[in-house]
Amino acid sequence: MSRVSSGPGQRPRIFRRAPWENGATALIGLGVFMLMQPFSLWLFSNSFAVILAGTIGFVIVSHFPEA
Repeated sequence: MSRVSSGPGQRPRIFRRAPWENGATALIGLGVFMLMQPFSLWLFSNSFAVILAGTIGFVIVSHFPEA
């Protein structure tokens, strides 16, 4: 349990902001790549959903604590 929490009475370390913001940003970047690639119609068709999921995730994660 000491790995998961940063101290007694504090939130678990898994809810730190930086790693989740990086993941959400990467998801947005993946969606933009899917939107711009010329190879697959399936990737293009699902790019909006990926960008939207990354954006919503970023908005949620921006409310997590810094450390």
